[in-house]
Amino acid sequence: MTRMLRPILRSSRSAAIKASSSSATAFVPATAAKALASTVQQRLFATQSSGDAEPPTALAKLYLEDGTTLVGKSFGCHESVEGEVVFTTGMVGYPETLTDPSYEGQIISLTTPMVGNYGVPDRSIKDEFGLSKYFESNKIHASGLLVQDYSHHYSHWNAASSLGDWLKEEGVPGISGLDTRMLTKKIREKGALLGRIEVDLNAPAPDFTKMVNPNDTHLVDIVCVKEPTVYGKGNPVKVIAVDCGMKYNIIRELVKRGAELTVVPWNYPFAEEMHKYDGLFLSNGPGDPTMCKETIAQLEKVVTCPDDEVKPIYGICMGNQLMGLAAGGKAEKLPFGNRGQNQPVLNHQTAECYITPQNHGFAVDSDSLPPMWKPLFMNANDLSNEGIIHTNKPFFSVQFHPEASGGPTDTAFLFEKFVGHVRTIPQPLVLQD
Repeated sequence: MTRMLRPILRSSRSAAIKASSSSATAFVPATAAKALASTVQQRLFATQSSGDAEPPTALAKLYLEDGTTLVGKSFGCHESVEGEVVFTTGMVGYPETLTDPSYEGQIISLTTPMVGNYGVPDRSIKDEFGLSKYFESNKIHASGLLVQDYSHHYSHWNAASSLGDWLKEEGVPGISGLDTRMLTKKIREKGALLGRIEVDLNAPAPDFTKMVNPNDTHLVDIVCVKEPTVYGKGNPVKVIAVDCGMKYNIIRELVKRGAELTVVPWNYPFAEEMHKYDGLFLSNGPGDPTMCKETIAQLEKVVTCPDDEVKPIYGICMGNQLMGLAAGGKAEKLPFGNRGQNQPVLNHQTAECYITPQNHGFAVDSDSLPPMWKPLFMNANDLSNEGIIHTNKPFFSVQFHPEASGGPTDTAFLFEKFVGHVRTIPQPLVLQD
Protein backbone atom coordinates (compact mmCIF):
# COMPACT_ATOMS: atom_id res chain seq x y z
CA MET A 1 0.00 0.00 0.00
CA THR A 2 2.84 2.39 0.84
CA ARG A 3 4.32 1.99 -2.63
CA MET A 4 0.94 2.70 -4.21
CA LEU A 5 0.77 6.05 -2.45
CA ARG A 6 4.20 7.15 -3.67
CA PRO A 7 4.54 9.60 -6.57
CA ILE A 8 4.66 8.34 -10.15
CA LEU A 9 8.11 6.97 -10.97
CA ARG A 10 10.29 9.37 -12.87
CA SER A 11 11.61 7.05 -15.56
CA SER A 12 9.03 8.30 -18.05
CA ARG A 13 9.83 11.91 -17.20
CA SER A 14 13.55 11.27 -17.57
CA ALA A 15 12.98 9.66 -20.95
CA ALA A 16 10.90 12.62 -22.08
CA ILE A 17 13.60 15.02 -20.96
CA LYS A 18 16.25 13.07 -22.83
CA ALA A 19 14.09 13.05 -25.94
CA SER A 20 13.51 16.78 -25.73
CA SER A 21 17.21 17.26 -25.17
CA SER A 22 17.99 15.30 -28.33
CA SER A 23 15.53 17.29 -30.42
CA ALA A 24 16.82 20.53 -28.95
CA THR A 25 20.29 19.92 -30.40
CA ALA A 26 18.86 20.48 -33.87
CA PHE A 27 18.22 24.11 -33.00
CA VAL A 28 20.78 25.07 -30.33
CA PRO A 29 24.40 24.17 -29.55
CA ALA A 30 24.93 20.90 -27.68
CA THR A 31 26.17 22.64 -24.52
CA ALA A 32 23.12 24.90 -24.38
CA ALA A 33 20.77 21.98 -24.99
CA LYS A 34 22.43 20.02 -22.21
CA ALA A 35 22.13 22.95 -19.80
CA LEU A 36 18.48 23.42 -20.73
CA ALA A 37 17.71 19.74 -20.18
CA SER A 38 19.51 19.85 -16.83
CA THR A 39 17.51 22.89 -15.71
CA VAL A 40 14.19 21.34 -16.74
CA GLN A 41 15.12 18.06 -15.08
CA GLN A 42 16.03 19.76 -11.81
CA ARG A 43 12.76 21.69 -11.85
CA LEU A 44 10.67 18.58 -12.50
CA PHE A 45 12.50 16.60 -9.84
CA ALA A 46 11.97 19.37 -7.30
CA THR A 47 8.20 19.11 -7.68
CA GLN A 48 7.96 15.77 -5.89
CA SER A 49 9.57 13.98 -2.99
CA SER A 50 12.35 11.45 -3.45
CA GLY A 51 11.38 7.80 -3.55
CA ASP A 52 13.32 7.12 -0.34
CA ALA A 53 11.50 9.72 1.79
CA GLU A 54 10.75 8.15 5.16
CA PRO A 55 7.67 8.64 7.37
CA PRO A 56 8.15 10.28 10.77
CA THR A 57 8.96 7.95 13.66
CA ALA A 58 9.70 10.20 16.67
CA LEU A 59 6.84 10.43 19.17
CA ALA A 60 5.34 13.56 20.70
CA LYS A 61 2.45 14.30 23.05
CA LEU A 62 -0.35 16.82 22.94
CA TYR A 63 -1.64 17.94 26.34
CA LEU A 64 -4.93 19.85 26.63
CA GLU A 65 -6.08 21.87 29.60
CA ASP A 66 -9.12 19.60 30.11
CA GLY A 67 -6.79 16.71 30.97
CA THR A 68 -6.72 15.05 27.55
CA THR A 69 -3.40 13.58 26.40
CA LEU A 70 -2.82 12.40 22.83
CA VAL A 71 0.28 10.73 21.38
CA GLY A 72 1.36 11.04 17.74
CA LYS A 73 4.35 11.24 15.42
CA SER A 74 6.50 14.35 15.27
CA PHE A 75 6.95 15.47 11.66
CA GLY A 76 8.04 19.09 12.10
CA CYS A 77 10.59 20.73 14.33
CA HIS A 78 11.08 18.42 17.31
CA GLU A 79 10.52 21.12 19.93
CA SER A 80 7.92 21.68 22.67
CA VAL A 81 5.52 24.63 22.40
CA GLU A 82 2.38 26.00 24.03
CA GLY A 83 -0.62 27.81 22.56
CA GLU A 84 -4.37 28.00 22.10
CA VAL A 85 -5.60 24.90 20.26
CA VAL A 86 -8.11 25.74 17.52
CA PHE A 87 -9.43 23.93 14.46
CA THR A 88 -9.89 25.03 10.88
CA THR A 89 -12.07 23.27 8.31
CA GLY A 90 -10.24 24.24 5.10
CA MET A 91 -9.42 21.24 2.92
CA VAL A 92 -6.53 22.98 1.12
CA GLY A 93 -4.27 25.97 1.60
CA TYR A 94 -2.04 25.03 4.53
CA PRO A 95 0.80 27.29 3.24
CA GLU A 96 -1.55 30.29 3.39
CA THR A 97 -3.09 29.20 6.69
CA LEU A 98 0.18 28.71 8.52
CA THR A 99 1.51 32.09 7.38
CA ASP A 100 -1.67 34.02 8.25
CA PRO A 101 -0.63 36.40 11.09
CA SER A 102 -4.07 35.93 12.68
CA TYR A 103 -2.89 32.47 13.82
CA GLU A 104 -0.11 33.92 15.97
CA GLY A 105 0.06 32.02 19.26
CA GLN A 106 -2.26 29.21 18.16
CA ILE A 107 -1.79 25.49 17.61
CA ILE A 108 -3.85 24.60 14.54
CA SER A 109 -5.74 21.34 14.14
CA LEU A 110 -6.68 20.65 10.51
CA THR A 111 -9.96 18.79 10.10
CA THR A 112 -9.13 17.55 6.61
CA PRO A 113 -7.57 14.09 7.08
CA MET A 114 -4.66 14.00 4.60
CA VAL A 115 -2.16 16.84 4.81
CA GLY A 116 1.13 17.45 3.04
CA ASN A 117 0.53 15.59 -0.21
CA TYR A 118 1.19 18.66 -2.39
CA GLY A 119 4.25 19.91 -0.51
CA VAL A 120 5.15 23.58 -0.05
CA PRO A 121 6.09 26.21 -2.68
CA ASP A 122 9.44 27.97 -2.94
CA ARG A 123 9.72 30.53 -0.15
CA SER A 124 12.18 32.72 -2.04
CA ILE A 125 9.89 33.63 -4.97
CA LYS A 126 8.51 37.18 -4.79
CA ASP A 127 5.60 38.79 -6.59
CA GLU A 128 5.59 42.16 -8.36
CA PHE A 129 5.16 43.93 -5.00
CA GLY A 130 8.17 42.25 -3.39
CA LEU A 131 5.95 39.99 -1.26
CA SER A 132 6.29 36.22 -0.91
CA LYS A 133 4.28 35.04 -3.89
CA TYR A 134 2.68 31.94 -2.41
CA PHE A 135 2.35 32.90 1.26
CA GLU A 136 0.45 35.41 3.42
CA SER A 137 3.43 36.71 5.39
CA ASN A 138 7.18 36.17 5.58
CA LYS A 139 7.01 33.38 8.20
CA ILE A 140 4.84 30.75 9.85
CA HIS A 141 2.82 32.38 12.62
CA ALA A 142 1.09 29.30 14.04
CA SER A 143 2.81 27.80 17.08
CA GLY A 144 2.18 24.22 15.98
CA LEU A 145 0.25 21.97 13.58
CA LEU A 146 -1.92 18.93 14.35
CA VAL A 147 -3.04 16.50 11.61
CA GLN A 148 -4.49 13.05 11.24
CA ASP A 149 -2.52 11.69 8.28
CA TYR A 150 0.73 13.38 7.25
CA SER A 151 1.85 12.56 3.71
CA HIS A 152 5.65 12.45 3.80
CA HIS A 153 5.56 11.98 0.01
CA TYR A 154 4.42 15.00 -1.98
CA SER A 155 3.87 15.78 -5.65
CA HIS A 156 2.82 19.11 -7.14
CA TRP A 157 3.98 21.31 -10.02
CA ASN A 158 4.72 24.17 -7.62
CA ALA A 159 6.28 22.23 -4.75
CA ALA A 160 9.82 22.93 -3.55
CA SER A 161 9.88 20.90 -0.32
CA SER A 162 7.77 18.81 2.01
CA LEU A 163 5.53 20.32 4.67
CA GLY A 164 7.63 18.65 7.37
CA ASP A 165 10.86 20.16 6.06
CA TRP A 166 9.25 23.61 5.96
CA LEU A 167 8.09 23.26 9.57
CA LYS A 168 11.63 22.26 10.58
CA GLU A 169 13.04 25.20 8.65
CA GLU A 170 10.72 27.56 10.57
CA GLY A 171 11.16 25.89 13.97
CA VAL A 172 7.48 24.86 14.21
CA PRO A 173 6.44 21.43 15.54
CA GLY A 174 3.82 19.21 13.94
CA ILE A 175 2.13 16.03 15.17
CA SER A 176 0.45 13.44 12.95
CA GLY A 177 -1.55 10.34 13.74
CA LEU A 178 -4.04 12.22 15.93
CA ASP A 179 -7.80 11.75 16.02
CA THR A 180 -8.54 15.26 14.78
CA ARG A 181 -12.26 14.49 14.51
CA MET A 182 -12.40 13.80 18.24
CA LEU A 183 -10.27 16.89 18.87
CA THR A 184 -12.62 19.06 16.80
CA LYS A 185 -15.69 17.76 18.63
CA LYS A 186 -14.00 18.45 21.96
CA ILE A 187 -13.19 22.04 20.99
CA ARG A 188 -16.75 22.57 19.72
CA GLU A 189 -18.15 21.32 23.03
CA LYS A 190 -15.70 23.03 25.40
CA GLY A 191 -14.38 25.94 23.36
CA ALA A 192 -10.80 26.64 22.32
CA LEU A 193 -8.38 24.97 24.76
CA LEU A 194 -4.89 25.79 25.89
CA GLY A 195 -2.49 23.05 24.87
CA ARG A 196 1.12 21.97 24.83
CA ILE A 197 3.06 19.93 22.32
CA GLU A 198 5.65 18.01 24.34
CA VAL A 199 8.51 16.14 22.68
CA ASP A 200 10.05 14.90 25.94
CA LEU A 201 7.93 11.83 26.66
CA ASN A 202 9.27 11.66 30.23
CA ALA A 203 8.39 15.27 31.06
CA PRO A 204 5.58 15.80 33.59
CA ALA A 205 2.20 17.05 32.40
CA PRO A 206 2.17 20.86 32.13
CA ASP A 207 0.69 23.06 34.84
CA PHE A 208 -2.00 24.91 32.91
CA THR A 209 -2.57 27.36 35.77
CA LYS A 210 0.85 28.80 34.95
CA MET A 211 0.46 28.74 31.16
CA VAL A 212 0.12 32.10 29.41
CA ASN A 213 -3.05 32.43 27.36
CA PRO A 214 -2.09 33.99 23.99
CA ASN A 215 -5.25 36.11 24.14
CA ASP A 216 -3.80 37.87 27.18
CA THR A 217 -0.80 38.91 25.08
CA HIS A 218 -0.70 41.85 22.70
CA LEU A 219 -0.35 39.65 19.62
CA VAL A 220 -1.01 42.52 17.20
CA ASP A 221 2.07 44.34 18.44
CA ILE A 222 4.12 41.22 17.69
CA VAL A 223 2.99 40.71 14.08
CA CYS A 224 2.45 44.22 12.67
CA VAL A 225 4.91 46.29 10.65
CA LYS A 226 7.16 48.59 12.65
CA GLU A 227 7.56 51.41 10.12
CA PRO A 228 5.27 52.81 7.40
CA THR A 229 5.65 50.99 4.07
CA VAL A 230 4.24 52.03 0.68
CA TYR A 231 2.97 49.64 -2.01
CA GLY A 232 1.82 50.66 -5.48
CA LYS A 233 3.70 53.95 -5.39
CA GLY A 234 2.18 56.40 -7.84
CA ASN A 235 -1.25 54.78 -8.06
CA PRO A 236 -4.09 57.34 -8.21
CA VAL A 237 -6.02 56.29 -5.09
CA LYS A 238 -4.24 57.06 -1.81
CA VAL A 239 -5.22 54.70 1.02
CA ILE A 240 -3.71 54.41 4.48
CA ALA A 241 -3.88 50.89 5.90
CA VAL A 242 -3.59 50.13 9.61
CA ASP A 243 -1.65 46.88 9.95
CA CYS A 244 -2.83 44.65 12.77
CA GLY A 245 -1.41 41.54 11.08
CA MET A 246 -2.37 42.11 7.46
CA LYS A 247 -2.29 39.23 4.99
CA TYR A 248 -0.28 39.82 1.84
CA ASN A 249 -3.21 39.16 -0.45
CA ILE A 250 -5.08 42.14 0.99
CA ILE A 251 -2.19 44.31 -0.16
CA ARG A 252 -2.33 42.71 -3.61
CA GLU A 253 -6.11 43.13 -3.93
CA LEU A 254 -6.03 46.83 -3.04
CA VAL A 255 -2.97 47.76 -5.07
CA LYS A 256 -4.14 46.03 -8.23
CA ARG A 257 -7.35 48.07 -8.03
CA GLY A 258 -5.40 51.30 -8.20
CA ALA A 259 -4.50 52.06 -4.58
CA GLU A 260 -1.24 53.52 -3.43
CA LEU A 261 -1.26 51.73 -0.08
CA THR A 262 0.60 53.20 2.87
CA VAL A 263 0.77 50.49 5.52
CA VAL A 264 1.31 51.76 9.07
CA PRO A 265 1.62 50.09 12.51
CA TRP A 266 -1.46 49.49 14.65
CA ASN A 267 -0.57 52.38 17.02
CA TYR A 268 0.20 54.95 14.32
CA PRO A 269 -1.55 58.35 14.76
CA PHE A 270 -3.42 58.04 11.47
CA ALA A 271 -6.32 60.35 12.45
CA GLU A 272 -4.00 63.34 12.19
CA GLU A 273 -3.01 62.42 8.63
CA MET A 274 -6.36 61.51 7.05
CA HIS A 275 -6.29 64.76 5.05
CA LYS A 276 -3.42 63.24 3.04
CA TYR A 277 -5.41 60.16 2.01
CA ASP A 278 -8.55 59.25 0.12
CA GLY A 279 -9.54 56.34 2.34
CA LEU A 280 -8.73 54.22 5.39
CA PHE A 281 -8.32 50.44 5.57
CA LEU A 282 -8.30 48.35 8.78
CA SER A 283 -6.65 44.95 8.55
CA ASN A 284 -7.10 41.53 10.07
CA GLY A 285 -5.01 40.46 13.04
CA PRO A 286 -4.68 38.04 15.97
CA GLY A 287 -6.05 38.08 19.49
CA ASP A 288 -8.28 40.38 21.51
CA PRO A 289 -9.23 43.61 19.68
CA THR A 290 -9.71 45.54 22.93
CA MET A 291 -5.92 45.50 23.39
CA CYS A 292 -5.57 47.87 20.44
CA LYS A 293 -6.59 50.89 22.51
CA GLU A 294 -4.55 53.36 20.47
CA THR A 295 -6.13 52.14 17.23
CA ILE A 296 -9.63 52.42 18.65
CA ALA A 297 -8.97 55.92 19.95
CA GLN A 298 -7.66 57.04 16.56
CA LEU A 299 -10.60 55.42 14.78
CA GLU A 300 -13.10 57.13 17.08
CA LYS A 301 -11.74 60.47 15.88
CA VAL A 302 -12.08 59.45 12.22
CA VAL A 303 -15.65 58.10 12.41
CA THR A 304 -16.85 61.19 14.31
CA CYS A 305 -15.15 63.80 12.12
CA PRO A 306 -17.19 66.61 10.49
CA ASP A 307 -19.14 65.63 7.38
CA ASP A 308 -16.88 67.64 5.08
CA GLU A 309 -13.86 65.59 6.29
CA VAL A 310 -15.40 62.12 5.94
CA LYS A 311 -13.26 59.55 4.11
CA PRO A 312 -14.35 55.98 3.20
CA ILE A 313 -13.38 53.25 5.68
CA TYR A 314 -13.18 49.52 5.04
CA GLY A 315 -12.20 46.85 7.58
CA ILE A 316 -11.59 43.10 7.44
CA CYS A 317 -11.69 40.60 10.33
CA MET A 318 -10.15 42.42 13.31
CA GLY A 319 -10.83 45.57 11.32
CA ASN A 320 -14.54 44.79 11.73
CA GLN A 321 -14.13 44.43 15.48
CA LEU A 322 -12.16 47.65 15.75
CA MET A 323 -14.82 49.48 13.74
CA GLY A 324 -17.52 48.16 16.06
CA LEU A 325 -15.59 49.19 19.17
CA ALA A 326 -14.85 52.66 17.78
CA ALA A 327 -18.55 53.08 16.93
CA GLY A 328 -19.42 52.41 20.59
CA GLY A 329 -20.27 48.72 20.36
CA LYS A 330 -18.77 45.69 22.09
CA ALA A 331 -16.71 42.70 20.99
CA GLU A 332 -17.09 39.21 22.45
CA LYS A 333 -15.00 36.06 22.39
CA LEU A 334 -16.66 33.22 20.53
CA PRO A 335 -16.58 29.75 22.14
CA PHE A 336 -14.43 28.16 19.41
CA GLY A 337 -14.37 30.80 16.69
CA ASN A 338 -14.97 30.45 12.96
CA ARG A 339 -11.99 29.20 10.96
CA GLY A 340 -12.00 27.63 7.52
CA GLN A 341 -12.99 28.28 3.92
CA ASN A 342 -16.66 27.28 3.92
CA GLN A 343 -18.43 29.61 6.33
CA PRO A 344 -21.85 30.82 5.04
CA VAL A 345 -22.76 34.45 5.63
CA LEU A 346 -26.03 36.24 4.88
CA ASN A 347 -26.02 39.69 3.32
CA HIS A 348 -28.54 41.99 5.04
CA GLN A 349 -28.56 44.20 1.93
CA THR A 350 -29.66 41.54 -0.54
CA ALA A 351 -30.50 38.42 1.53
CA GLU A 352 -27.89 36.56 -0.55
CA CYS A 353 -25.69 33.92 1.05
CA TYR A 354 -21.94 33.78 0.38
CA ILE A 355 -19.41 31.07 1.19
CA THR A 356 -16.45 32.75 2.84
CA PRO A 357 -12.97 32.08 4.26
CA GLN A 358 -12.70 32.99 7.93
CA ASN A 359 -10.25 33.01 10.82
CA HIS A 360 -11.35 34.72 14.02
CA GLY A 361 -12.04 34.04 17.67
CA PHE A 362 -13.77 37.36 18.48
CA ALA A 363 -16.82 39.06 16.95
CA VAL A 364 -18.86 42.26 17.28
CA ASP A 365 -21.97 42.03 19.44
CA SER A 366 -24.63 43.20 16.96
CA ASP A 367 -27.04 44.18 19.75
CA SER A 368 -24.50 46.63 21.15
CA LEU A 369 -24.27 48.77 18.01
CA PRO A 370 -25.45 52.35 18.51
CA PRO A 371 -27.93 54.21 16.26
CA MET A 372 -26.73 54.85 12.69
CA TRP A 373 -24.79 51.55 12.70
CA LYS A 374 -26.30 48.25 11.55
CA PRO A 375 -25.19 44.67 10.92
CA LEU A 376 -24.20 44.14 7.30
CA PHE A 377 -23.60 40.38 7.30
CA MET A 378 -24.56 37.52 9.65
CA ASN A 379 -23.10 34.04 10.00
CA ALA A 380 -25.70 31.50 8.88
CA ASN A 381 -24.34 28.84 11.26
CA ASP A 382 -24.04 30.54 14.65
CA LEU A 383 -25.80 33.86 13.79
CA SER A 384 -22.75 35.84 14.94
CA ASN A 385 -21.95 39.20 13.40
CA GLU A 386 -20.06 39.10 10.09
CA GLY A 387 -19.96 42.80 9.23
CA ILE A 388 -21.27 46.27 10.08
CA ILE A 389 -22.11 49.42 8.14
CA HIS A 390 -22.89 53.05 8.84
CA THR A 391 -26.31 53.97 7.46
CA ASN A 392 -25.33 57.27 5.80
CA LYS A 393 -21.51 57.42 5.73
CA PRO A 394 -19.13 55.30 3.61
CA PHE A 395 -17.98 53.15 6.53
CA PHE A 396 -18.28 49.36 6.37
CA SER A 397 -16.39 46.29 7.49
CA VAL A 398 -16.61 42.50 7.31
CA GLN A 399 -15.60 39.73 9.67
CA PHE A 400 -14.64 37.26 6.94
CA HIS A 401 -11.80 37.40 4.38
CA PRO A 402 -12.82 38.64 0.89
CA GLU A 403 -9.17 38.37 -0.22
CA ALA A 404 -9.29 34.57 0.34
CA SER A 405 -5.83 32.92 0.05
CA GLY A 406 -6.88 30.32 0.59
CA GLY A 407 -10.56 29.91 -0.06
CA PRO A 408 -13.38 31.13 -2.30
CA THR A 409 -13.35 34.60 -3.81
CA ASP A 410 -17.15 35.11 -3.80
CA THR A 411 -16.86 38.38 -1.88
CA ALA A 412 -13.84 39.94 -3.60
CA PHE A 413 -16.27 42.51 -5.02
CA LEU A 414 -16.12 44.28 -1.64
CA PHE A 415 -12.67 45.61 -2.54
CA GLU A 416 -14.23 47.21 -5.61
CA LYS A 417 -17.01 48.61 -3.43
CA PHE A 418 -14.44 50.27 -1.15
CA VAL A 419 -12.36 51.62 -4.02
CA GLY A 420 -15.60 52.86 -5.59
CA HIS A 421 -16.31 54.82 -2.41
CA VAL A 422 -12.78 56.22 -2.48
CA ARG A 423 -13.18 57.28 -6.11
CA THR A 424 -16.49 58.97 -5.09
CA ILE A 425 -18.52 56.62 -7.27
CA PRO A 426 -21.99 56.24 -5.68
CA GLN A 427 -22.39 52.93 -3.82
CA PRO A 428 -25.96 51.95 -2.79
CA LEU A 429 -26.26 51.27 0.94
CA VAL A 430 -29.91 50.25 1.21
CA LEU A 431 -30.37 47.83 4.10
CA GLN A 432 -33.03 45.20 4.66
CA ASP A 433 -34.43 44.70 8.14
